[in-house]
Amino acid sequence: MNPLSSMQAEGLDGEMVELGRFAGSTLLIVNVASKCGFTPQYHGLETLYQQFRERGLAILGFPCDQFGHQEPGDAQEIRRFCSLQYDVSFPMFAKIEVNGERAHPLYQWLKREAPGALGSQAVKWNFTKFLVDTQGRVVKRYAPIVKPEAIGRELEALLPDSA
Repeated sequence: MNPLSSMQAEGLDGEMVELGRFAGSTLLIVNVASKCGFTPQYHGLETLYQQFRERGLAILGFPCDQFGHQEPGDAQEIRRFCSLQYDVSFPMFAKIEVNGERAHPLYQWLKREAPGALGSQAVKWNFTKFLVDTQGRVVKRYAPIVKPEAIGRELEALLPDSA
């Protein structure tokens, strides 16, 4: 069974989203922030989404304010920023924690399945990316410095219709 089937997260609109609805898709899950040096990566994420969404890619953006207070806004401010500055159309969720006791269950699972450098489970900064295949297996964790466009080839090979 796909681990996402039993998880949910609050969308930016305040509605709960069953993450199981993304089962069968190739996922790129990213903790994002509006005031981070890596924030311009929204462009690359949106480009990947536009390029591959018809082939089964879903990018899920999870705002996080655990790193240098770089996501201070509320849901409306985050939505407005993403829309006006980067024309983001992929699913965005309400602010979550990715580390610590209150880490969202999704991130607890992602970190356990794809530890970082030297086996560390902690997410080190905003724009850490997790690539998940159509079966719900975490394939790889990418450091924040890895730009979305550098992931394109690996991601494309996992798309459902990549025969």
